[in-house]
Amino acid sequence: MHISGPIAGRRSRAAAIAAVVTCSTVLTGPGLAAADGTPAPSVPAPKLDWRPCVQGSQFDCATAKVPLDYRDPHGRTVELAVVKRKATGPGRRIGTLFFNPGGPGGPGTVQMPQNYESFPREVRERFDIVSWDPRGVGNSTAVNCFENREEADAWVASQAAGFPVGEQERKTWIAAYKDLARRCQQRDPGLLRHVSTADTARDLDRLRQAVGDPQLTYLGISYGTILGATYANLFPGKVRAMVLDSNIDPQAWTNHASDDDPRLTTFGRMGSDRTAVATLDKFLTLCGSTTTARCAFSADSPKATRDKFDQLMRRLREHPVGAWTYGRTVGDVVNSLYVVHSGWTDLAGRLQDLWQDRVPEPSPLPPAPPVPNPNPYLGEEQAAAVLCSDSPNPRDPAAYHAIEEASAARAGDAGRFWTWAAEGCATWPAVAANRYRGPWNKPTAHPVLLVGTTYDPSTPYSDAQAMAKELANARLLTHNGYGHTAQVNPSSCIRAHESRYFIDGTLPPVGTTCRPDTPPFSTPKPSNGVATGGGAMAGIVS
Repeated sequence: MHISGPIAGRRSRAAAIAAVVTCSTVLTGPGLAAADGTPAPSVPAPKLDWRPCVQGSQFDCATAKVPLDYRDPHGRTVELAVVKRKATGPGRRIGTLFFNPGGPGGPGTVQMPQNYESFPREVRERFDIVSWDPRGVGNSTAVNCFENREEADAWVASQAAGFPVGEQERKTWIAAYKDLARRCQQRDPGLLRHVSTADTARDLDRLRQAVGDPQLTYLGISYGTILGATYANLFPGKVRAMVLDSNIDPQAWTNHASDDDPRLTTFGRMGSDRTAVATLDKFLTLCGSTTTARCAFSADSPKATRDKFDQLMRRLREHPVGAWTYGRTVGDVVNSLYVVHSGWTDLAGRLQDLWQDRVPEPSPLPPAPPVPNPNPYLGEEQAAAVLCSDSPNPRDPAAYHAIEEASAARAGDAGRFWTWAAEGCATWPAVAANRYRGPWNKPTAHPVLLVGTTYDPSTPYSDAQAMAKELANARLLTHNGYGHTAQVNPSSCIRAHESRYFIDGTLPPVGTTCRPDTPPFSTPKPSNGVATGGGAMAGIVS
Protein backbone atom coordinates (compact mmCIF):
# COMPACT_ATOMS: atom_id res chain seq x y z
CA MET A 1 0.00 0.00 0.00
CA HIS A 2 1.79 3.08 -1.20
CA ILE A 3 -0.22 6.19 -0.65
CA SER A 4 0.78 9.81 -0.88
CA GLY A 5 -0.56 12.86 0.84
CA PRO A 6 -0.27 16.60 0.58
CA ILE A 7 0.97 17.41 4.05
CA ALA A 8 4.22 16.47 5.70
CA GLY A 9 4.40 14.41 8.83
CA ARG A 10 4.17 10.81 7.66
CA ARG A 11 6.73 8.45 6.18
CA SER A 12 6.03 8.60 2.44
CA ARG A 13 6.82 5.66 0.21
CA ALA A 14 7.77 5.46 -3.49
CA ALA A 15 1.65 5.78 -1.36
CA ALA A 16 -11.07 21.93 -10.21
CA ILE A 17 -15.48 31.77 -15.67
CA ALA A 18 -17.22 34.34 -14.98
CA ALA A 19 -19.11 35.36 -11.85
CA VAL A 20 -22.85 35.24 -12.37
CA VAL A 21 -24.91 34.81 -9.21
CA THR A 22 -24.17 35.44 -5.56
CA CYS A 23 -25.73 33.11 -3.02
CA SER A 24 -25.67 33.76 0.73
CA THR A 25 -26.83 31.44 3.47
CA VAL A 26 -27.20 32.19 7.17
CA LEU A 27 -25.54 29.35 9.09
CA THR A 28 -27.98 28.88 11.92
CA GLY A 29 -30.94 26.72 12.71
CA PRO A 30 -31.91 23.45 14.37
CA GLY A 31 -30.35 20.15 13.37
CA LEU A 32 -32.26 17.18 12.05
CA ALA A 33 -32.16 13.67 13.45
CA ALA A 34 -29.37 11.65 11.89
CA ALA A 35 -30.37 8.45 10.16
CA ASP A 36 -28.84 6.12 7.62
CA GLY A 37 -31.57 3.50 7.56
CA THR A 38 -29.96 1.56 10.42
CA PRO A 39 -29.54 4.12 13.22
CA ALA A 40 -26.99 3.26 15.88
CA PRO A 41 -27.90 3.37 19.58
CA SER A 42 -27.44 6.73 21.25
CA VAL A 43 -23.91 7.31 22.53
CA PRO A 44 -23.06 10.20 24.87
CA ALA A 45 -20.41 12.70 23.84
CA PRO A 46 -16.90 12.01 25.15
CA LYS A 47 -15.36 14.33 27.70
CA LEU A 48 -12.36 16.30 26.44
CA ASP A 49 -9.92 17.24 29.18
CA TRP A 50 -7.89 19.87 27.31
CA ARG A 51 -4.34 20.54 28.46
CA PRO A 52 -1.31 22.13 26.77
CA CYS A 53 0.17 19.52 24.45
CA VAL A 54 3.65 20.24 25.81
CA GLN A 55 4.91 22.93 28.16
CA GLY A 56 4.66 26.33 26.47
CA SER A 57 2.72 24.99 23.47
CA GLN A 58 -0.11 27.07 21.95
CA PHE A 59 -1.86 23.81 21.09
CA ASP A 60 -4.04 21.88 23.52
CA CYS A 61 -4.39 18.11 23.50
CA ALA A 62 -7.04 15.71 24.78
CA THR A 63 -8.09 12.08 24.43
CA ALA A 64 -11.63 10.99 23.57
CA LYS A 65 -13.03 7.52 24.19
CA VAL A 66 -15.61 6.25 21.71
CA PRO A 67 -17.19 2.83 21.05
CA LEU A 68 -15.31 0.48 18.77
CA ASP A 69 -18.71 -0.56 17.37
CA TYR A 70 -21.49 2.03 17.55
CA ARG A 71 -24.05 -0.78 17.44
CA ASP A 72 -22.56 -2.07 20.69
CA PRO A 73 -22.04 1.20 22.59
CA HIS A 74 -21.25 -0.48 25.90
CA GLY A 75 -18.63 -2.81 24.48
CA ARG A 76 -14.96 -2.20 23.70
CA THR A 77 -13.82 1.41 23.35
CA VAL A 78 -11.06 3.03 21.31
CA GLU A 79 -9.14 6.21 22.03
CA LEU A 80 -8.91 9.22 19.73
CA ALA A 81 -6.00 11.64 20.08
CA VAL A 82 -7.32 15.21 19.58
CA VAL A 83 -5.53 18.57 19.16
CA LYS A 84 -6.87 22.16 19.30
CA ARG A 85 -5.63 25.67 18.60
CA LYS A 86 -7.93 28.25 20.15
CA ALA A 87 -9.37 31.09 18.07
CA THR A 88 -6.96 34.03 18.06
CA GLY A 89 -9.52 36.85 17.78
CA PRO A 90 -10.57 37.94 21.27
CA GLY A 91 -14.35 38.04 21.63
CA ARG A 92 -14.90 37.08 17.96
CA ARG A 93 -15.04 33.29 18.19
CA ILE A 94 -17.80 31.61 16.17
CA GLY A 95 -17.18 27.99 17.03
CA THR A 96 -14.94 25.06 16.09
CA LEU A 97 -13.57 24.14 12.67
CA PHE A 98 -12.78 20.44 12.41
CA PHE A 99 -10.01 19.51 9.98
CA ASN A 100 -9.16 16.15 8.41
CA PRO A 101 -5.84 16.14 6.51
CA GLY A 102 -6.61 13.24 4.19
CA GLY A 103 -5.06 9.85 3.75
CA PRO A 104 -6.60 7.66 4.77
CA GLY A 105 -4.05 7.53 7.50
CA GLY A 106 -3.23 11.22 7.97
CA PRO A 107 -2.46 12.00 11.64
CA GLY A 108 -4.30 15.24 12.38
CA THR A 109 -2.52 15.73 15.71
CA VAL A 110 0.71 16.14 13.75
CA GLN A 111 -0.40 17.64 10.47
CA MET A 112 -2.75 20.34 11.76
CA PRO A 113 -0.13 21.92 14.05
CA GLN A 114 2.52 21.58 11.32
CA ASN A 115 0.32 23.39 8.85
CA TYR A 116 -1.67 25.71 11.08
CA GLU A 117 -0.43 28.82 9.26
CA SER A 118 -1.95 27.53 6.00
CA PHE A 119 -5.46 28.24 7.33
CA PRO A 120 -6.77 31.69 6.35
CA ARG A 121 -6.09 34.34 8.99
CA GLU A 122 -9.81 35.21 9.29
CA VAL A 123 -10.61 31.56 9.98
CA ARG A 124 -7.89 31.29 12.62
CA GLU A 125 -9.29 34.39 14.32
CA ARG A 126 -12.91 33.21 14.41
CA PHE A 127 -12.64 29.46 15.01
CA ASP A 128 -10.95 27.04 17.31
CA ILE A 129 -9.29 24.62 14.90
CA VAL A 130 -9.47 20.99 15.96
CA SER A 131 -8.08 17.87 14.37
CA TRP A 132 -7.60 14.30 15.44
CA ASP A 133 -5.93 11.05 14.50
CA PRO A 134 -8.77 8.92 13.14
CA ARG A 135 -9.36 5.53 14.73
CA GLY A 136 -6.71 3.10 13.56
CA VAL A 137 -4.13 5.84 12.98
CA GLY A 138 -1.10 7.34 14.69
CA ASN A 139 -1.60 8.44 18.29
CA SER A 140 -5.14 7.06 18.48
CA THR A 141 -5.90 3.37 18.97
CA ALA A 142 -3.88 2.32 15.96
CA VAL A 143 -3.61 -0.60 13.58
CA ASN A 144 -0.11 -1.95 14.13
CA CYS A 145 0.79 -5.34 12.71
CA PHE A 146 4.38 -5.56 13.90
CA GLU A 147 6.05 -6.17 17.25
CA ASN A 148 8.37 -3.18 16.89
CA ARG A 149 9.63 -0.60 14.37
CA GLU A 150 12.62 -2.70 13.44
CA GLU A 151 10.31 -5.50 12.32
CA ALA A 152 8.18 -3.01 10.40
CA ASP A 153 11.24 -1.48 8.73
CA ALA A 154 12.45 -4.94 7.71
CA TRP A 155 9.08 -5.64 6.07
CA VAL A 156 9.29 -2.38 4.12
CA ALA A 157 12.84 -3.16 3.00
CA SER A 158 11.78 -6.59 1.72
CA GLN A 159 10.02 -5.17 -1.35
CA ALA A 160 10.67 -2.77 -4.18
CA ALA A 161 10.39 0.97 -3.59
CA GLY A 162 7.58 2.66 -5.54
CA PHE A 163 6.23 -0.39 -7.32
CA PRO A 164 7.56 -3.74 -8.57
CA VAL A 165 9.25 -4.08 -11.95
CA GLY A 166 9.59 -7.54 -13.45
CA GLU A 167 8.20 -10.92 -12.50
CA GLN A 168 10.42 -11.56 -9.51
CA GLU A 169 9.69 -8.19 -7.90
CA ARG A 170 5.97 -8.73 -8.48
CA LYS A 171 6.12 -12.09 -6.73
CA THR A 172 8.03 -10.60 -3.81
CA TRP A 173 5.61 -7.69 -3.54
CA ILE A 174 2.53 -9.92 -3.55
CA ALA A 175 4.09 -12.22 -0.96
CA ALA A 176 4.95 -9.24 1.27
CA TYR A 177 1.37 -8.01 1.32
CA LYS A 178 0.05 -11.50 1.96
CA ASP A 179 2.40 -11.57 4.94
CA LEU A 180 1.17 -8.17 6.09
CA ALA A 181 -2.45 -9.36 5.90
CA ARG A 182 -1.59 -12.43 7.96
CA ARG A 183 0.16 -10.36 10.62
CA CYS A 184 -2.73 -7.89 10.85
CA GLN A 185 -5.35 -10.61 11.15
CA GLN A 186 -3.43 -12.17 14.01
CA ARG A 187 -2.86 -8.94 15.93
CA ASP A 188 -6.32 -7.32 16.20
CA PRO A 189 -9.00 -8.61 13.81
CA GLY A 190 -11.75 -6.76 15.69
CA LEU A 191 -10.16 -3.37 15.11
CA LEU A 192 -9.67 -4.11 11.39
CA ARG A 193 -13.46 -4.39 10.92
CA HIS A 194 -14.19 -1.07 12.64
CA VAL A 195 -12.01 1.60 11.01
CA SER A 196 -14.40 2.47 8.18
CA THR A 197 -15.15 5.97 6.93
CA ALA A 198 -18.62 5.67 8.47
CA ASP A 199 -17.11 4.77 11.85
CA THR A 200 -14.89 7.85 11.67
CA ALA A 201 -17.85 10.02 10.60
CA ARG A 202 -19.65 8.90 13.75
CA ASP A 203 -16.55 9.72 15.79
CA LEU A 204 -16.54 13.18 14.21
CA ASP A 205 -20.12 13.74 15.29
CA ARG A 206 -19.26 12.76 18.86
CA LEU A 207 -16.34 15.21 18.82
CA ARG A 208 -18.71 17.92 17.52
CA GLN A 209 -20.97 17.25 20.50
CA ALA A 210 -17.99 17.22 22.86
CA VAL A 211 -16.98 20.80 21.91
CA GLY A 212 -20.59 21.97 22.28
CA ASP A 213 -21.27 22.97 18.66
CA PRO A 214 -24.91 22.41 17.56
CA GLN A 215 -23.76 21.87 13.95
CA LEU A 216 -20.50 20.90 12.28
CA THR A 217 -18.04 23.26 10.60
CA TYR A 218 -15.54 21.12 8.66
CA LEU A 219 -12.65 21.23 6.22
CA GLY A 220 -11.63 17.93 4.64
CA ILE A 221 -8.95 17.51 2.00
CA SER A 222 -8.34 14.52 -0.29
CA TYR A 223 -9.64 11.42 1.56
CA GLY A 224 -11.19 13.90 3.99
CA THR A 225 -13.69 14.72 1.24
CA ILE A 226 -15.20 11.22 1.23
CA LEU A 227 -15.28 11.43 5.03
CA GLY A 228 -17.11 14.76 4.76
CA ALA A 229 -19.57 13.44 2.19
CA THR A 230 -20.26 10.43 4.42
CA TYR A 231 -20.89 12.69 7.42
CA ALA A 232 -23.16 14.95 5.35
CA ASN A 233 -25.35 11.98 4.46
CA LEU A 234 -25.32 10.28 7.86
CA PHE A 235 -26.01 13.58 9.69
CA PRO A 236 -27.46 15.95 7.05
CA GLY A 237 -29.14 18.20 9.61
CA LYS A 238 -25.86 18.80 11.42
CA VAL A 239 -23.99 20.47 8.55
CA ARG A 240 -23.27 24.14 9.31
CA ALA A 241 -20.46 24.65 6.80
CA MET A 242 -18.34 22.09 4.98
CA VAL A 243 -15.46 22.63 2.53
CA LEU A 244 -14.27 19.57 0.60
CA ASP A 245 -10.99 20.20 -1.22
CA SER A 246 -9.61 17.76 -3.86
CA ASN A 247 -12.56 15.44 -4.02
CA ILE A 248 -13.01 11.72 -4.46
CA ASP A 249 -15.98 10.61 -6.55
CA PRO A 250 -18.21 8.68 -4.08
CA GLN A 251 -19.27 6.22 -6.78
CA ALA A 252 -15.62 5.49 -7.54
CA TRP A 253 -14.85 4.98 -3.86
CA THR A 254 -17.76 2.54 -3.35
CA ASN A 255 -17.61 0.87 -6.79
CA HIS A 256 -21.22 2.03 -7.27
CA ALA A 257 -22.14 0.17 -4.05
CA SER A 258 -21.61 -3.13 -5.84
CA ASP A 259 -20.52 -6.33 -4.11
CA ASP A 260 -19.10 -7.73 -7.36
CA ASP A 261 -15.33 -8.13 -7.64
CA PRO A 262 -14.29 -4.88 -9.33
CA ARG A 263 -12.43 -4.76 -12.64
CA LEU A 264 -10.49 -1.63 -11.65
CA THR A 265 -8.79 -0.50 -8.45
CA THR A 266 -10.12 2.41 -6.41
CA PHE A 267 -7.57 4.70 -8.06
CA GLY A 268 -8.36 3.41 -11.52
CA ARG A 269 -12.04 4.20 -10.99
CA MET A 270 -11.13 7.65 -9.62
CA GLY A 271 -8.87 8.37 -12.60
CA SER A 272 -5.75 8.98 -10.49
CA ASP A 273 -3.51 7.62 -13.25
CA ARG A 274 -4.87 9.95 -15.93
CA THR A 275 -4.74 13.05 -13.74
CA ALA A 276 -1.21 12.21 -12.59
CA VAL A 277 0.10 11.93 -16.16
CA ALA A 278 -1.69 15.16 -17.14
CA THR A 279 -0.08 16.96 -14.18
CA LEU A 280 3.32 15.46 -15.00
CA ASP A 281 2.97 16.67 -18.60
CA LYS A 282 2.25 20.19 -17.26
CA PHE A 283 5.31 19.97 -15.01
CA LEU A 284 7.53 19.00 -17.94
CA THR A 285 5.96 21.58 -20.27
CA LEU A 286 6.41 24.45 -17.80
CA CYS A 287 9.89 23.25 -16.90
CA GLY A 288 10.89 23.12 -20.55
CA SER A 289 9.49 26.60 -21.08
CA THR A 290 11.87 28.21 -18.60
CA THR A 291 15.58 28.25 -17.91
CA THR A 292 17.67 25.81 -15.93
CA ALA A 293 18.09 28.55 -13.33
CA ARG A 294 14.39 28.12 -12.50
CA CYS A 295 13.92 24.45 -13.44
CA ALA A 296 17.12 22.43 -13.32
CA PHE A 297 15.73 19.63 -15.52
CA SER A 298 14.81 21.94 -18.41
CA ALA A 299 16.08 20.94 -21.85
CA ASP A 300 15.21 24.34 -23.41
CA SER A 301 11.82 23.35 -24.84
CA PRO A 302 8.75 21.41 -23.66
CA LYS A 303 9.24 18.61 -26.21
CA ALA A 304 12.92 18.22 -25.47
CA THR A 305 12.19 18.13 -21.72
CA ARG A 306 9.53 15.47 -22.13
CA ASP A 307 11.92 13.43 -24.30
CA LYS A 308 14.63 13.84 -21.68
CA PHE A 309 12.29 12.55 -18.97
CA ASP A 310 11.28 9.51 -21.06
CA GLN A 311 14.91 8.76 -21.77
CA LEU A 312 15.76 8.99 -18.06
CA MET A 313 12.98 6.55 -17.17
CA ARG A 314 14.18 4.05 -19.77
CA ARG A 315 17.73 4.36 -18.49
CA LEU A 316 16.73 3.85 -14.85
CA ARG A 317 14.95 0.62 -15.77
CA GLU A 318 18.31 -0.85 -16.74
CA HIS A 319 20.75 1.16 -14.63
CA PRO A 320 19.56 2.52 -11.25
CA VAL A 321 21.50 5.38 -9.67
CA GLY A 322 22.35 4.02 -6.25
CA ALA A 323 19.05 3.08 -4.61
CA TRP A 324 17.13 5.21 -7.12
CA THR A 325 15.42 2.58 -9.26
CA TYR A 326 12.84 3.24 -11.96
CA GLY A 327 10.01 2.34 -9.58
CA ARG A 328 11.30 4.50 -6.75
CA THR A 329 11.83 7.46 -9.08
CA VAL A 330 8.32 7.27 -10.57
CA GLY A 331 6.86 7.11 -7.07
CA ASP A 332 8.90 10.13 -6.05
CA VAL A 333 7.78 12.03 -9.16
CA VAL A 334 4.08 11.43 -8.49
CA ASN A 335 4.39 12.29 -4.80
CA SER A 336 6.46 15.40 -5.51
CA LEU A 337 3.81 16.86 -7.81
CA TYR A 338 1.50 17.33 -4.80
CA VAL A 339 2.98 20.63 -3.53
CA VAL A 340 4.15 23.11 -6.17
CA HIS A 341 6.36 25.35 -4.00
CA SER A 342 8.97 24.17 -3.48
CA GLY A 343 8.11 20.61 -4.44
CA TRP A 344 8.30 21.06 -8.22
CA THR A 345 11.61 22.89 -8.08
CA ASP A 346 13.09 20.28 -5.75
CA LEU A 347 11.80 17.47 -7.99
CA ALA A 348 13.47 19.05 -11.01
CA GLY A 349 16.72 19.14 -9.09
CA ARG A 350 16.50 15.45 -8.19
CA LEU A 351 15.71 14.48 -11.78
CA GLN A 352 18.71 16.46 -12.99
CA ASP A 353 20.91 14.72 -10.43
CA LEU A 354 19.73 11.35 -11.72
CA TRP A 355 20.27 12.49 -15.32
CA GLN A 356 23.88 13.20 -14.39
CA ASP A 357 24.22 9.86 -12.51
CA ARG A 358 24.30 11.57 -9.11
CA VAL A 359 22.40 10.26 -6.10
CA PRO A 360 19.99 13.04 -5.03
CA GLU A 361 20.34 14.51 -1.57
CA PRO A 362 17.50 13.56 0.79
CA SER A 363 14.83 16.20 1.29
CA PRO A 364 14.88 17.87 4.73
CA LEU A 365 12.10 16.93 7.12
CA PRO A 366 9.76 19.66 8.37
CA PRO A 367 10.14 20.85 11.96
CA ALA A 368 8.41 18.71 14.56
CA PRO A 369 5.23 20.32 15.90
CA PRO A 370 4.86 21.03 19.64
CA VAL A 371 2.86 17.90 20.50
CA PRO A 372 3.66 14.97 22.80
CA ASN A 373 4.42 12.45 20.05
CA PRO A 374 5.24 14.21 16.76
CA ASN A 375 6.50 11.01 15.13
CA PRO A 376 3.90 8.28 15.79
CA TYR A 377 4.08 4.93 14.05
CA LEU A 378 2.33 5.32 10.67
CA GLY A 379 2.82 1.99 8.98
CA GLU A 380 1.20 1.22 5.65
CA GLU A 381 -1.29 -1.08 7.35
CA GLN A 382 -3.05 1.97 8.83
CA ALA A 383 -4.00 3.39 5.44
CA ALA A 384 -4.68 -0.10 4.12
CA ALA A 385 -7.07 -0.87 6.96
CA VAL A 386 -9.35 1.95 5.84
CA LEU A 387 -8.96 1.77 2.08
CA CYS A 388 -9.11 -2.01 1.75
CA SER A 389 -12.01 -2.60 4.13
CA ASP A 390 -14.05 0.35 2.86
CA SER A 391 -13.42 0.58 -0.91
CA PRO A 392 -13.56 -2.53 -3.16
CA ASN A 393 -10.46 -3.57 -5.11
CA PRO A 394 -9.72 -6.65 -7.26
CA ARG A 395 -9.14 -9.65 -5.03
CA ASP A 396 -6.85 -11.66 -7.32
CA PRO A 397 -3.21 -10.58 -6.94
CA ALA A 398 -2.39 -12.14 -10.30
CA ALA A 399 -4.75 -9.65 -12.01
CA TYR A 400 -2.67 -6.61 -11.12
CA HIS A 401 0.00 -7.00 -13.78
CA ALA A 402 -2.63 -6.87 -16.55
CA ILE A 403 -4.32 -3.91 -14.80
CA GLU A 404 -0.92 -2.21 -14.64
CA GLU A 405 -0.29 -2.66 -18.35
CA ALA A 406 -3.74 -1.29 -19.24
CA SER A 407 -3.18 1.72 -16.99
CA ALA A 408 0.30 2.28 -18.40
CA ALA A 409 -1.15 2.27 -21.92
CA ARG A 410 -3.27 5.32 -21.06
CA ALA A 411 -1.14 7.00 -18.39
CA GLY A 412 2.44 5.84 -18.81
CA ASP A 413 4.68 5.49 -15.78
CA ALA A 414 2.13 7.02 -13.42
CA GLY A 415 -0.35 4.28 -14.33
CA ARG A 416 2.04 1.66 -13.03
CA PHE A 417 2.47 3.50 -9.74
CA TRP A 418 -1.25 3.98 -9.12
CA THR A 419 -2.09 0.36 -9.98
CA TRP A 420 0.26 -1.15 -7.43
CA ALA A 421 -0.80 1.41 -4.81
CA ALA A 422 -3.91 -0.73 -4.24
CA GLU A 423 -2.53 -4.26 -4.64
CA GLY A 424 -2.30 -4.78 -0.88
CA CYS A 425 -6.10 -4.82 -0.86
CA ALA A 426 -6.15 -8.03 -2.90
CA THR A 427 -5.34 -10.11 0.17
CA TRP A 428 -6.51 -7.78 2.94
CA PRO A 429 -8.26 -9.92 5.60
CA ALA A 430 -11.18 -7.67 6.62
CA VAL A 431 -14.27 -5.98 5.22
CA ALA A 432 -15.67 -3.12 7.28
CA ALA A 433 -18.65 -4.08 9.42
CA ASN A 434 -20.20 -0.63 8.92
CA ARG A 435 -19.66 0.81 5.44
CA TYR A 436 -21.64 3.73 4.06
CA ARG A 437 -22.26 3.27 0.33
CA GLY A 438 -24.99 5.81 -0.37
CA PRO A 439 -27.28 7.49 -1.10
CA TRP A 440 -25.18 10.65 -1.39
CA ASN A 441 -27.95 13.17 -2.04
CA LYS A 442 -29.60 13.69 1.34
CA PRO A 443 -30.52 17.39 1.68
CA THR A 444 -28.14 19.06 4.13
CA ALA A 445 -29.05 21.89 6.50
CA HIS A 446 -26.69 24.18 4.57
CA PRO A 447 -24.90 23.89 1.22
CA VAL A 448 -21.45 22.34 0.85
CA LEU A 449 -18.53 24.13 -0.84
CA LEU A 450 -16.31 21.98 -3.08
CA VAL A 451 -12.85 22.95 -4.34
CA GLY A 452 -11.34 21.19 -7.35
CA THR A 453 -7.90 21.76 -8.89
CA THR A 454 -7.51 21.36 -12.65
CA TYR A 455 -4.05 19.71 -12.54
CA ASP A 456 -4.03 17.48 -9.47
CA PRO A 457 -1.77 14.37 -9.50
CA SER A 458 -4.11 12.33 -7.29
CA THR A 459 -7.78 13.40 -7.36
CA PRO A 460 -8.87 14.64 -10.79
CA TYR A 461 -11.03 17.70 -11.36
CA SER A 462 -13.65 15.35 -12.82
CA ASP A 463 -14.05 13.80 -9.36
CA ALA A 464 -14.93 17.24 -7.94
CA GLN A 465 -17.51 17.60 -10.71
CA ALA A 466 -18.86 14.16 -9.84
CA MET A 467 -19.08 15.06 -6.15
CA ALA A 468 -21.02 18.22 -7.08
CA LYS A 469 -23.55 16.09 -8.96
CA GLU A 470 -23.83 13.50 -6.18
CA LEU A 471 -24.44 15.84 -3.25
CA ALA A 472 -27.90 17.37 -2.84
CA ASN A 473 -26.69 20.96 -2.46
CA ALA A 474 -23.10 21.78 -3.38
CA ARG A 475 -21.24 24.61 -5.10
CA LEU A 476 -18.00 23.91 -7.01
CA LEU A 477 -15.16 26.43 -6.81
CA THR A 478 -12.49 25.82 -9.46
CA HIS A 479 -8.80 26.21 -8.73
CA ASN A 480 -7.23 26.63 -12.17
CA GLY A 481 -3.86 25.54 -10.90
CA TYR A 482 -1.60 22.70 -9.92
CA GLY A 483 -0.91 20.27 -7.10
CA HIS A 484 -2.98 18.24 -4.67
CA THR A 485 -5.35 20.45 -2.65
CA ALA A 486 -5.66 24.21 -2.67
CA GLN A 487 -5.05 24.02 1.08
CA VAL A 488 -1.31 23.51 0.53
CA ASN A 489 -1.00 25.25 -2.85
CA PRO A 490 -1.94 28.81 -1.93
CA SER A 491 -4.54 30.83 -3.78
CA SER A 492 -5.64 34.05 -2.08
CA CYS A 493 -8.82 33.87 -4.17
CA ILE A 494 -9.68 30.37 -2.85
CA ARG A 495 -8.89 31.39 0.72
CA ALA A 496 -11.06 34.51 0.50
CA HIS A 497 -14.05 32.49 -0.73
CA GLU A 498 -13.49 29.81 1.92
CA SER A 499 -13.23 32.41 4.69
CA ARG A 500 -16.49 34.16 3.69
CA TYR A 501 -18.26 30.82 3.46
CA PHE A 502 -17.00 29.56 6.83
CA ILE A 503 -17.78 32.84 8.62
CA ASP A 504 -21.19 33.85 7.23
CA GLY A 505 -22.21 31.20 4.70
CA THR A 506 -21.61 33.23 1.55
CA LEU A 507 -20.98 30.92 -1.40
CA PRO A 508 -18.89 32.00 -4.41
CA PRO A 509 -20.90 32.81 -7.54
CA VAL A 510 -21.68 29.85 -9.79
CA GLY A 511 -18.76 29.14 -12.12
CA THR A 512 -16.14 31.02 -10.09
CA THR A 513 -12.55 30.21 -11.06
CA CYS A 514 -9.45 31.09 -9.05
CA ARG A 515 -5.76 30.94 -9.87
CA PRO A 516 -2.73 30.18 -7.70
CA ASP A 517 -0.86 33.10 -6.16
CA THR A 518 2.43 32.11 -7.79
CA PRO A 519 2.95 30.08 -10.99
CA PRO A 520 5.32 27.10 -10.92
CA PHE A 521 9.05 27.81 -11.38
CA SER A 522 8.75 31.43 -10.34
CA THR A 523 9.76 33.09 -7.10
CA PRO A 524 7.00 32.36 -4.58
CA LYS A 525 5.34 35.29 -2.87
CA PRO A 526 5.33 35.27 0.94
CA SER A 527 2.55 32.96 2.02
CA ASN A 528 1.08 31.21 5.02
CA GLY A 529 1.10 27.92 3.10
CA VAL A 530 3.40 24.96 3.62
CA ALA A 531 6.07 24.03 1.13
CA THR A 532 6.55 20.39 1.96
CA GLY A 533 4.85 17.34 0.54
CA GLY A 534 4.37 13.71 1.31
CA GLY A 535 2.28 12.02 3.92
CA ALA A 536 -1.25 10.91 4.36
CA MET A 537 -1.37 8.19 1.68
CA ALA A 538 1.88 6.78 0.33
CA GLY A 539 0.26 5.51 -2.82
CA ILE A 540 -3.38 6.09 -1.83
CA VAL A 541 -4.99 9.45 -2.08
CA SER A 542 -4.21 11.95 0.58
